[in-house]
Amino acid sequence: MAAATPIKSQLHSDPSSRLLKTQSSLISTKKTQLGFEPKKWDQLVIGFGKNRGGWRRRTDEAQRGRRRGMAVTCTAEGIERGILMGKNRGGGGAREVVAEEIVSVPERFKVAALVACVMCLCNADRVVMSVAIVPLAAKNGWSSSFLGVVQSSFLWGYIFSSVIGGALVDRYGGKRVMAWGVAMWSLATLLTPWAANHSTTSLLAVRAFFGLSEGVALPSMSTLLSRWFPSHERASAVGISMAGFHLGNVVGLLLTPVMLSTMGLSGPFILFSSIGLLWLTIWAYTVTNDPSESRYISNSEIRMIQAGKSDSPKKGGKLPSMRLLFSKLPTWAIICANITNNWGYFVLLSWMPVYFKTVFGVNLKQAAWFSAVPWGSMAISSYIAGAASDSLIKAGYSLTTVRKIMQSIGFIGPGVSLLGLNYAKTPEAAAVLLTAALCLSSFSQAGFLLNIQDIAPQSAGFLHGITNSAGTVAAIISTIGTGYFVQWLGSFQAFLTVTAGLYFATTIFWNLFATGERVF
Repeated sequence: MAAATPIKSQLHSDPSSRLLKTQSSLISTKKTQLGFEPKKWDQLVIGFGKNRGGWRRRTDEAQRGRRRGMAVTCTAEGIERGILMGKNRGGGGAREVVAEEIVSVPERFKVAALVACVMCLCNADRVVMSVAIVPLAAKNGWSSSFLGVVQSSFLWGYIFSSVIGGALVDRYGGKRVMAWGVAMWSLATLLTPWAANHSTTSLLAVRAFFGLSEGVALPSMSTLLSRWFPSHERASAVGISMAGFHLGNVVGLLLTPVMLSTMGLSGPFILFSSIGLLWLTIWAYTVTNDPSESRYISNSEIRMIQAGKSDSPKKGGKLPSMRLLFSKLPTWAIICANITNNWGYFVLLSWMPVYFKTVFGVNLKQAAWFSAVPWGSMAISSYIAGAASDSLIKAGYSLTTVRKIMQSIGFIGPGVSLLGLNYAKTPEAAAVLLTAALCLSSFSQAGFLLNIQDIAPQSAGFLHGITNSAGTVAAIISTIGTGYFVQWLGSFQAFLTVTAGLYFATTIFWNLFATGERVF
């Protein structure tokens, strides 16, 4: 049965009213199947219900009902209205349609927000140790060279899990692999203060296990977002997620000194491990490997995502051989870019609190603040880089051109900034140069990081793992090497100059051999 109430004349121009009026006329032509009867607005059901594509809210307020004009309830099977959402009541295909308000956020952006949160946690868990290591070194009498060994122990496990984790992501999807990674690294974070009190061997083993667990994060993020976003939005999605990643530096650098001074060594480790377990419960029930598997996404959003992709991932596809991967120069362009990016990134991540304390004599809390400002700015620039990349693609520039432009900015900018850092005379000037270096380096995310999906869409996790392993070796060398350079030469200047030269050399190689076309 269907019911209609008259609409006030002054609201005849409302689009939803015109739609209802037109559809009511169409329905009335089938008098043998449909009839009409009055239905009051105050009989509408109150409550919240979940529907594909978003949340809907119903109301029994008569005044709101009068403003909207008309409610139509029909028992015609398969009738859908653009602005009205139907709910199947009691089988038989009967559909009751009621006027509703739609409060909807695209499901893909919910996934990106959750990924950004876990990437924030991922980096915050790393940074806790880079701050806590200062009192630990003072307590245990560690030298600068051994301090570098402790800092690099995270990377010992990280290097092994990148390739394996990437292959697992291609086989099982990003959701499951990311979940197991978060569970394991949260456990390792919780055990870190106990290991530090027990022995240096235990500490190194726990930090290596922590790195082993976190090695799956970036391949999982990359593959998951490539499935949930069309090509012209992928850089922005990665930008949002990596903004969360860099924001983790700010969270870790600012909260850890406060918690160390108020709660002791265990405080920040307990906090961040607990947040990881909380995130895990939300992730397990809301995210799927592919948008087509989601219970909450709308059909229109699925169609939009699929229409914006040139390649659809195939499950169970055969991975390319190592020989084939290494025979292509675009692979080497990504490997070299990853090496350079990780070299510079881990030098800054691991050594900036020590740099400010050693060079400018600021205390731990001040060092954390000066180190946190650049990372906070990098979180903003990460999204800007992604949005700029997507804008260039929409404007008609080729993927190859866009990837080369973004990567050139991401390497030349930091190189120039690090050279200028050698001449900084105040902590404020150093913070400005560090901010410039990190903000500009975030453009690499729209360069080599996205290029992995460009050249190998069906095996991006595996390729990401291989290139990230090479980058991890570079990170280990740079992290340990910085300690020896500082101990040997007594300053950071020489190592910053070497890092700047590496940025410039890799930029040339990238522009010669990188491509945005599919290779594998």
